[in-house]
Amino acid sequence: MYLKFQKLQDMYGVCLLTAIPMRCGASDKSEMTNQVLYGETFDILLQEEKWSKIRLHHDQYEGWIDNKQYQKTTKKVKNKYICNRRLIAAKQLILPLGAFVDFEVIPNKKTIIDTAKSLLNTPYLWGGRTCFGIDCSGFTQIIFRVHHISIPRDAYQQATTGNSIQFTEIQNGDLAFFANLDGRIIHVGILIHNKKNIQIIHASGKVRIDILDEKGIYNQETSSYTHQLHSIRRIIK
Repeated sequence: MYLKFQKLQDMYGVCLLTAIPMRCGASDKSEMTNQVLYGETFDILLQEEKWSKIRLHHDQYEGWIDNKQYQKTTKKVKNKYICNRRLIAAKQLILPLGAFVDFEVIPNKKTIIDTAKSLLNTPYLWGGRTCFGIDCSGFTQIIFRVHHISIPRDAYQQATTGNSIQFTEIQNGDLAFFANLDGRIIHVGILIHNKKNIQIIHASGKVRIDILDEKGIYNQETSSYTHQLHSIRRIIK
């Protein structure tokens, strides 16, 4: 018999593992839609014998996590530092870029583009948010977090933030969004403005750099377009 109850009082949790899967349902077979990183905190909305439905504090994203993989707290925990390197060995764990930590880290002097390039060749993983596997919007969210800019989790949500930019106005760090044939936003990447062309660093198969023009992403390896450009937005003021 499952124990199930609605949240009747404040119940919180904190992730104390490198990263744990967040699923769309209360089952190991359910799709992983996100990951909870070390130090991230959340509200516990609903609890069953083996699973808890949670809402992350930093972006309000909801999903299910295994009860064995987090620690309950009676009050909100807030770590003031962000892991700004690809990986840090600490707490007898390997902590990933973007994890919230309770110890001071060396200040990050890199640009957003430099930080993004540190994850080049990271394999693509639907719902992933670490250098062991990452998806397109997890990539952009983590890169911006390291630079103390908070954006939502999914690409379609990120497309509602910042200001709309014309192609001729592109600057380093702008976000480009891409749509399917129905006009639904399905992909996002970070733009790099070079003298010769516009490039995009994005997670597609792996974190890679491709060419961008007004039509979309051009993959020079396959000599083909892979994504249709929808819009460009500037998050950095």
